[in-house]
Amino acid sequence: MPHDRIAELIAPLRVRPGSKVRLPKDFDPGYTGDLIDKAAGTELLQRGVAMLADFQSRLAAQHTNGLLVVLQALDAAGKDGTIRHVMSGVNPQGVRVHSFKVPSAEELDHDFLWRYATRLPARGEIAIFNRSHYEEVLVVRVHPELLDRQRLPPRARNGSVWRRRFQAINNFERHLTDNGFQIVKLFLNVSKEEQRKRLLARIDRPEKNWKFSAADLHERGFWRRYQQAYADMLTHTSTEHAPWHVIPADHKWFSRIAAAAVIVNALDGINPQYPVLDTQARRELQEVRGALEEG
Repeated sequence: MPHDRIAELIAPLRVRPGSKVRLPKDFDPGYTGDLIDKAAGTELLQRGVAMLADFQSRLAAQHTNGLLVVLQALDAAGKDGTIRHVMSGVNPQGVRVHSFKVPSAEELDHDFLWRYATRLPARGEIAIFNRSHYEEVLVVRVHPELLDRQRLPPRARNGSVWRRRFQAINNFERHLTDNGFQIVKLFLNVSKEEQRKRLLARIDRPEKNWKFSAADLHERGFWRRYQQAYADMLTHTSTEHAPWHVIPADHKWFSRIAAAAVIVNALDGINPQYPVLDTQARRELQEVRGALEEG
């Protein structure tokens, strides 16, 4: 996938820092750019996956930078499939996937960023957050009773809790990027109608029954509130050092291409290189080679 093609593909998906986002008006869940269908994008995805595998190998060898991929979406938007397809070519030793469920009692005993900070990538690693610290300004905002479980002192509940959390998240991410950890933030944007079809498929197809949960239908009832929460999140946390990309998710084949392109672009920005041995190390390597050749 040529560099100019990557830039062309992802440019319309980037949330410009400082802009006000309106959903679904500003980002079409059915957008596919200039790609007509799945067949047109298959080769592009394969090339993107190959580039990602090469970059990941160099990232691990250089052992200087790390990459955090944040995936946020409503139910049935395709987070698991995106991870499975986009990361299909990488070395699993260098990639860690973390899915964040309902916080435990221990996690609730700490500040809202604590459990996410404990799962950050090490240098040379890629970490994927399947849901992330942004749940704290999304699901917790849509369901205020969850905020009560966090046992915040009164002064922490006064004023705009969400504005303060946006600022805390921006500072947290700026700290990470300042220390060599690039952040890719992907919102898989699925339409309400496409979500309905996918939830029905989970019921109608036996091999997908295990995926269905009554909680999915319950959350669907809060669709409008989630759209407002996501729009506010995108507006206040898309920054120059960690911008959001809104990935159209109605067509899974395109969402995977777009996600791969954004991740590849971030790694290209890091441009990791294999370490170059100094003269002494090369000499020692040749001595070892000579010994091996002698048997």
